[in-house]
Amino acid sequence: MEFLAAHWLDITTTTLGLAYILLEYKASVWMWVVGFVMQSLGIVLYYQKGLYADCGMEFYYLAMTVYGFIAWMRHKQKTTDLPIRHMPKRMAFIWMGLAAVIWAAIYFILSRFTNSNVPLADAFTTALSIVGIWALARKYLEQWFVWIVVDIVTCALYFYKDIPFKASLYALYVIIAVFGYFKWRKMMEIKN
Repeated sequence: MEFLAAHWLDITTTTLGLAYILLEYKASVWMWVVGFVMQSLGIVLYYQKGLYADCGMEFYYLAMTVYGFIAWMRHKQKTTDLPIRHMPKRMAFIWMGLAAVIWAAIYFILSRFTNSNVPLADAFTTALSIVGIWALARKYLEQWFVWIVVDIVTCALYFYKDIPFKASLYALYVIIAVFGYFKWRKMMEIKN
C-alpha cells in the first residue's frame, strides 16, 4: 500500500497515457483531451523526479494539445478528418536539424543550471518529443518513427529515475507505435 501511495501520480499518468496512446492509435480526436489532463499531472511528476526538461516540455505539450485539438476539430467540422499524410522531405530535414539544436540547448541548460543527473537523455527525449508532438498535430505518418525512438530511450530513463509504471508504459508504447505506424499507413492508403 505504501508503494502505491508513493507512486500514485506515476500510476495515474500511466493510466491516462495508456488511454492516450490507444486513442492515438485509432486517430481519435479525443486523445487530445486525455493528453491535456495527463500532461497537467506530468508537470508535477517530472518536477518531483528531477526531470526538468520533461517537466518543461509538458507546458509545450499543453499548448500543442490545444493546437492539435483545434486542427483536428476544424477538419471534422468540414465533415472531413484531417488527412494522414507524409511529412514533406524538406520539412523533415528542417525538423531534424531543429531537434539537434534544441537537444544541444536543453543539454547545456540542464548540465549548467540544474542538478539533473541525466541531462543528455532528458534533453534528447525532450528535443525529439517537441518534433514528434508537432508532427502528430499535423497528422504526419512519420511521427510514429519519432515516438519509437523517444519511447525506447524514455523507457530506460524512467526505470533509472524510479518511475516504474510510466517506464513500463513507454515499453508498451514502443510496441503500439510500431503497430500504429502500420495502422495509420493502411488508413492513409484507404483514404487515397
